[in-house]
Amino acid sequence: MLSNSQPSTGFGKPNKAIMNGVFSPTKIGQSLECKITPSFTDHLLCRCFPNFHPISALYKGMTVPENPNVTFVTLFAQEPVSSIMLDGYHILTLTHRDATLDTLAHAIAPSENTDFALQSLKAGMGWEELFYLATCNRVTYVFYTQNTVNQNIAAQMLSALRPDLSELVAQKTSAQMRLLQGAAAVTHLLEVAASMDSLVVGEREIIRQLRLAYDQSREWNLTGDHLRLLMGFTIETAKEIYTHTGIGRRALSVVALAFGEMLKTGLRPEARILMIGAGETNALFAKFLVKSKFTRVTVFNRTFEKARSLAQANGWRAFSLDELAFYSEGFDALIVCTGATQAIIDPALYRELLANESGKKIVVDLSIPHNVDRETVTGFPMQYIEIESLKETANENLAYREQERDHAAGLIQARILQFRERWHERQAERSMAHIPAEVKAVKDRAINEVFGKEFAQLDPSAQDLVQRMLGYMEKKCVAIPIKAAKAIRLHGKKRREATNQQ
Repeated sequence: MLSNSQPSTGFGKPNKAIMNGVFSPTKIGQSLECKITPSFTDHLLCRCFPNFHPISALYKGMTVPENPNVTFVTLFAQEPVSSIMLDGYHILTLTHRDATLDTLAHAIAPSENTDFALQSLKAGMGWEELFYLATCNRVTYVFYTQNTVNQNIAAQMLSALRPDLSELVAQKTSAQMRLLQGAAAVTHLLEVAASMDSLVVGEREIIRQLRLAYDQSREWNLTGDHLRLLMGFTIETAKEIYTHTGIGRRALSVVALAFGEMLKTGLRPEARILMIGAGETNALFAKFLVKSKFTRVTVFNRTFEKARSLAQANGWRAFSLDELAFYSEGFDALIVCTGATQAIIDPALYRELLANESGKKIVVDLSIPHNVDRETVTGFPMQYIEIESLKETANENLAYREQERDHAAGLIQARILQFRERWHERQAERSMAHIPAEVKAVKDRAINEVFGKEFAQLDPSAQDLVQRMLGYMEKKCVAIPIKAAKAIRLHGKKRREATNQQ
């Protein structure tokens, strides 16, 4: 389709490198001139010359396929090459695949003043945007920056975010964190949303967790337009994968797995259950208890209001966590999941909770790090259920869904290309955001400065006419590039729809 391509900045005669889109100017304003056929759309332009901004061709008609007469276009590198690609997207992550859950806890942001800690991290690292996600089996920092990111960034981040860690712990933790960039980072986030990277592949809970984490990051003024675009696309892709593959069938979350293991012990609905913590995880566990008609549940939480809210909704009892040491009614099952950064169920407290009972108890610890002290686990007869012990069951579920992973992976690869196009379209829109203000400034300058004296000599009716004429021109001038941007977006949407149908 390209013929007689000729760089206008002294790069020599056309060659295969330029024909394949290797021509990559690094300075703003460098350009490439080429002759094209009428069917050579902006879509093909981006594929052959990915380092050029398609908005540069607007006034030549390149991005308006309805114009069949365009045969010549000049392309300008209007922005740094790094901003044209997806290379600004980065992910630092530590998951159950990389490390033990105890190590995972070292990568979590501080539980107190988390917003301030993350805002300081973002500013200190020079990141434009940041999105923080922490679940029971992963800690992920999604950030956007056009600055060069070195391979030692995990250590730098932990040093800034977790100064409480010893040098050895920080070093070991950072060594296990993964750094992903560009398309690899986008791919990973799509896989996370599709639950392809979860402890249990196919659990839909991760979508809700992603949304909540993103909303929280946005409320903390950490995110911006780049991550907004990526998150919207991520949720959209996850829904498509769940709809068109079987990866979400018979999905089991970690909470569901733990509840299933508890039921395997033969625990009856009339059993006495102590629930320590009233956060998100235990709230989900509570739903399983209600569904299975467990009624003798007592909830303890550091914030009594949250314990009362969870208990009252299900007809249970609630107490403050401070009263736990004085509880003397015994129990059959203990469910623990709090935000504490150290064990709270030590041997002494556990002995008090037993109330002189000697039978084997069921203990479910879904906390990171563990809320049940290891000495407690080894010192008393119990059926201990924790996240690490659920991995075997998770592997069985993984085998069931593994056959759908390839299908989902294929969808993601196709979607990555769509996201790149969508990102380009968004940058085209953003590149024109200044136009209304600039056109208005030109109009105001014309009236107040350039033709100020002449305008002042006009009678009121003439001034009104000029104002209305210039107002009309202002709206029309602003509308020209906006219409062109809409044409880009519409053309891109039609192209994506055609691709999906194929």
